Amino acid sequence: MMSIRRWVETDTGHRVPNHRSKCKHLHGHRYRWEAELEGELVEQKGASEEGMLMDFSDVSAILNEHIHDIVDHAFLVYSQDMQTRIALEAMGDEHRTVILPFIPTAENLAKWAWEQVSPHITSNYGNKLRLAAMHVRETPKSWATWRP
Repeated sequence: MMSIRRWVETDTGHRVPNHRSKCKHLHGHRYRWEAELEGELVEQKGASEEGMLMDFSDVSAILNEHIHDIVDHAFLVYSQDMQTRIALEAMGDEHRTVILPFIPTAENLAKWAWEQVSPHITSNYGNKLRLAAMHVRETPKSWATWRP
């Protein structure tokens, strides 16, 4: 079994409303969203992906469409965090707000990212390709990983 990783970064805001420390305040991070794929190498002679699991550029396209383009320069808010929702609504329709059914912790975002990306990791080569994990870096010292 072989594995590869590819990532995108976003500038994204959030808050953890019930946190006992400073994370209860509105703030942002330079998130890294890293997909870890597993499978067998493509063995089809002459195929563009021969010797690969999946072309890195194809992984990037999926991450850009299903993660980056949704959360970059956006604010992630828990649907029950009414204080933050009211504040963000006051900024008007042009403000990028993503309302989530969970508190936007790194752990919850790793699971959410896996759910967004996993259906798009496909192969035409029968090489047992799958999204093994999503890693979310919130800070250089803080990571969360979702492995189903």
